[in-house]
Amino acid sequence: MSHPWTSPELVSLGRLPMHAVPHADRLSLDGPWQFQLTRTPTTPPADDAWGTVDVPGCWTRQNTWDLPQYTNVQMPFPGTAPELPDVNPTGHYRRTFELPEAWSGRRIVLRVGAAESVLLVRLGGADVGMSKDSHLAAEFDVTDLVVPGTNLLELTVVKWSDATYVEDQDQWWHGGITRSVELYATGPVYVADLGVTAGLADDLRTGTLRVVADVWFAGVAPEPGWAVEIAIPGVLDPRRATVAPPSVPPDHPKDAVSVDLMRRHAVGGAAAVEADGAAWGVLNERIVAPLGGRAAFDLEVGAVEPWSAESPTRYPLGVTLLAPDGGITERVEIQVGFRRVDIVGVDLLINGRREYIRGVNRHDFDQHTGRVVSAESMRADLVQMKQFGFNAVRTSHYPNDPVFLDLTDELGLYVVDEADIESHAFQSTLCDDPRYLAQWVSRVSRMALRDRNHPSVIAWSLGNESGHGANHEAAAAWLRRFDPSRPLHYEGAIRWDWTSDQGISDLTCPMYPELGAIVDHARSGLQRHPLIMCEYSHAMGNSNGTLADHWDAIESTPGLQGGFIWEWWDHGLTQALPDGTSRWAYGGDFGDEPNDGNFCTDGLVWPDRTPKPALWEHRALAAPVAIAFDPSERRLSIRNRQSVRDLSWLGVDWDVSVEGGVVASGAFSPPTAMPGELAVVALDAVAEDVSQSVDAFLTTRWTTAHDLGWAPAGAEVCVLQVPVGTERTATQPFPPDPDATTYDTVTGDGRIVHPLLAGSPVLSLWRAPTDNDRIGGFAEGWAKLGLARLDRHPAGLQRDGPVVVIDDVLSTGAGIRIAHRRTVTVGLHGAIAVDEVVTIPPEIDDVPRVGTVLEAPAGLERVEWFGTGPHETYPDRTRSGIVAVHRSTVGEQTTPYIRPQENGGHTGVRWLALADDAGRGLRLTMDPPAQVSATHHRAEDLATATHHGELTPRPETVVHVDGAHRGVGTASCGPDTLPAYRLGPGTYRWSWRLEPASMEEGSG
Repeated sequence: MSHPWTSPELVSLGRLPMHAVPHADRLSLDGPWQFQLTRTPTTPPADDAWGTVDVPGCWTRQNTWDLPQYTNVQMPFPGTAPELPDVNPTGHYRRTFELPEAWSGRRIVLRVGAAESVLLVRLGGADVGMSKDSHLAAEFDVTDLVVPGTNLLELTVVKWSDATYVEDQDQWWHGGITRSVELYATGPVYVADLGVTAGLADDLRTGTLRVVADVWFAGVAPEPGWAVEIAIPGVLDPRRATVAPPSVPPDHPKDAVSVDLMRRHAVGGAAAVEADGAAWGVLNERIVAPLGGRAAFDLEVGAVEPWSAESPTRYPLGVTLLAPDGGITERVEIQVGFRRVDIVGVDLLINGRREYIRGVNRHDFDQHTGRVVSAESMRADLVQMKQFGFNAVRTSHYPNDPVFLDLTDELGLYVVDEADIESHAFQSTLCDDPRYLAQWVSRVSRMALRDRNHPSVIAWSLGNESGHGANHEAAAAWLRRFDPSRPLHYEGAIRWDWTSDQGISDLTCPMYPELGAIVDHARSGLQRHPLIMCEYSHAMGNSNGTLADHWDAIESTPGLQGGFIWEWWDHGLTQALPDGTSRWAYGGDFGDEPNDGNFCTDGLVWPDRTPKPALWEHRALAAPVAIAFDPSERRLSIRNRQSVRDLSWLGVDWDVSVEGGVVASGAFSPPTAMPGELAVVALDAVAEDVSQSVDAFLTTRWTTAHDLGWAPAGAEVCVLQVPVGTERTATQPFPPDPDATTYDTVTGDGRIVHPLLAGSPVLSLWRAPTDNDRIGGFAEGWAKLGLARLDRHPAGLQRDGPVVVIDDVLSTGAGIRIAHRRTVTVGLHGAIAVDEVVTIPPEIDDVPRVGTVLEAPAGLERVEWFGTGPHETYPDRTRSGIVAVHRSTVGEQTTPYIRPQENGGHTGVRWLALADDAGRGLRLTMDPPAQVSATHHRAEDLATATHHGELTPRPETVVHVDGAHRGVGTASCGPDTLPAYRLGPGTYRWSWRLEPASMEEGSG
C-alpha cells in the first residue's frame, strides 16, 4: 500500500493549475487554529488533545515536542528515497470560517500559501486534495463543498515525505503551514491566468507588450461575446480583444505532469492512492472541461522609462473581463516594468547594458518564527540590501512568497528565481530517477507560471546541488518553450566543464571557484557564456576575506560579471535557556541529531539583521562612485560607476584630516556625470602644507539627496577616503632617557615589567580559530605545530644603559624552536619602546599571526585608536576601514560572532589609547602601523567557548599588536585567502611603544 507521502510520482491531487492572477475578493484565514501533533500520518488526532497554534507558523517554533533540526548535505534521517523514518511528525489543523453572504453563487477557491512538506485538505468532512512543494502555494476549488454559514476546514501537514529528498537545502528543518491561508472568490467566468511580457524594442526606449489572458467558464456554458480590455494610463489607451474559443483544449500551461489530473480521491489519513484509476476517463474529462478561451495582445506602446535595479520604473496595467452585455465581470491590476534581458557573447545585458551583478543569496528566515517571514521583514531585508550596495538576490533555494517579488520589482533588485529542488545527499541519483521526473518539472513549471510577470526576475534557476540528469533536461526543455525571454541558470550543469555548449544553463555560474580559475577562464579564449558566480565568499563567522580582490578582478576582466555572496542571514534561532537567558542556537542545540553544527551561521547579518563587519566591506566595494585625488592640481576626480543614473541623487560632505585631526571640511553637490563618466571638483582646501604631511586623508561621505524607496534623504550611501599627503615611510626614532637603566623594566630572566601592564608581554603566533580556520583545516595544522603554546627559554640578555637586548628561544607545543629578539629602550616619564624580531623556521609553513599580546590593568574601559575603523578589519578585508581617530569602549570592540573566534582586529593602527573614567591610562604607538585588537577576552577563551553568551569578560584588557596577521579568507566553504595574505617561514619585525597618557573629557 502506498501513501501520498511515499509516492514520488504523485505531486498533487485536486490541486488547481498555478497562475499569476491576483484575484481581489479574498478572506484571510490566518490566525489561531486548533492543532495537535501526532507521531505518524496514520495516527488519527485524539478528540481531547487539541491545542492552538498560529497560522502561518512552524510548529517547531510553537512549543511542540518536534523541535528544529539543522543539516546541510546529509539527510535528517537514514535511508534512501523514498524511505521515511518511523516517527514522522504530522500536524493536524482545523478551524471554522463563515462564508460571506456576498459570495453566494460564486466560485470559491482555497489557497494555502506553503506547507512543509505534504498538505492534505478536507472541507466539511470531504476530501479535497493533496499537494507537495514546501515553498509554493496550493489552490483547490471548493465551490461544491462550502455551505452558507459555518464551514469546518481541516488541513493535515506531513513533515517527512518522498519530497523531503528534493528539499534537502542547507537550512533548518521545520514543519508547519509557513505562508498565509485564505479563500478567494471569482465569478463563474473568470480570468484563469494572465501572462505579461513587457519588453523593449531594439531602440531600448520603445515598449513592447504581450498580454495573454485565459478566461475559463466554471459550471456555465460558454457564450460568444466575452472580451478582455487592457490599458496603461498615460501609456496605452484601452485596447479590447474578444475571448477566442479554442479549437483544441486551452493551451494554458498546467502543472506539466499528468498525475496532477487525477480525480480527487482517498487522500486523507491512511487511505491508499489508486494505482492507476480510470485513466481514459480522467483524460476525457480534461479535454472537455474546464471550457475556456484566450484573449491575446501584441503591441508597441511608445516611449517608456525602462525598469532597472537603479531605476525601477513601473506602470499599472489594468486587465478587465467584460461580459457579452459589456458589464465588468472582473478587473485585475498588476504593475509592469518594461525591460529586456539578452545574452550577447559572454555578456548578460539588461536593457542593452552590461551590468555587474552584485548579488547575495537569501533564505526565508526569522530568528523567532523560523521559516515564517512577514511582508515587513522581507521589505526590511531588501531595503538593507539596497543600502549596502546589492543590486541582485538569488532566492536560495526555492521560490519566495509572491510579496517578495512585488518588493524586488518596487525597490529595484535583479532576481534569480530558483525552483524548490535540492537533492544534495542524493544528487547523483535522483536527477535521473524517473519516479522524480514529475517533481522536477512540476516545481520548475509552477514557479515560472506564478512569477513570469515580474520584471525583477531576470533568470530562472532549476534548483541547487541536485546533480545533472534527465529530470533537469526535461524541466529545462519545458521552461525554454514556455519563456524564451529569460536565460536559465543551473550550477550543476556547468560544474565539471565551464566551456561546453550547455543545453541547460545559459550562464556559467560556478560555486566558490578559485579567483585565479575564473580569471584564467575569462582570458582563455574558450569562454562561451557570461560568468556569474551563484555562490562565492562564504560569510561564516569572521570571513569574506579577499572580497576586494574578487571585485578588482571582476571589474578588470572582460567576461566576469559578478556573483552572489553566501549568504544574507546568520540562521541562529532564539533559544531560551534554563537560567532565564537566551541565545542564538545552531545545529545540535535542540538535541537534534544528526546535525551540522554552526554551519548555518554563515550570513552577512546577525539573526536580528545587525550588519556584520563584512557587510560594510561590500558597501564600500559597491559604491556608486569612485574617487581619486591629484595633489599637484588639487582636484578630486569622481567617476560614476553606475549603469543608468547620473549623480544628481547624491550629496557629498567631505573633510581633510592630518594625523587624525580635521583641518578643513565642506560639502558640494556632485557635478553632472553620466554612467562611466568622470567629473572633476577643485578642492583648494587641500593646501600645500597638507599634501606634504604624513597621514593626511580626504574623506568623502556620500548621502541621498532626496527620499528614495529604500532610504530617506540624508542617508549615508558610502564613505570613500583617499590619501592626500606624504606616504609614511621611515620609522620614527624613540629618544632614550640617558639617565635610565633597564633594571626596573626588564628582569634578570628577560621579562618586561611595567606599572601599566598586568604581566609581561609575550609572543603570540596563534589566534582563536575562525570558522574558516577550523573548517578549512588550518586550525588542525596549527594544533599539530603546537602554535597555541609557546615555552620561553632565555638565551641571552645584554644591557647598555637605557637599552637591553633580550634573546629568547621559544619552543612550540610540538617542540619546534623559534628565535626571538627584543630590544627594549627606556625613555622619559615611564615610556618604553620595544623592537621585536622573530624568525619563523621552515618547519612552520603556515602561521596565523606574529605579534605581541599585552594585558592592561582592569578599569581602562575607554579606548581610542588612530587607524582603520570603526568596523573590524583584517588584512584581506580592509576597504571599509576609514583611517581616523575612532572612539569606543573595550567591551564594544568584541565582534560577537555566534560561535566565538578571532575578532575585533583593526589594520593599519598607528596608536591606541586606553583610559579609565577619569581619563588616566596608557598609549601604545605602533611604528610601522600594525594589526591591533583590544578586547576583554584571551584567545584561549574564544577558542573554548561554543556560543558568545558563554564568554565571561576579563577585567583586564587584552591587546594584540601584530606585526603580521593572516587573512581570514573564506575557506569554510570556498578558497583560502590569497597567498599575499598568508604567513609562512621568514623574519618578521615590528615595534611598539608604551607610555602613560590621559584622554580628554568626553572622548572614548
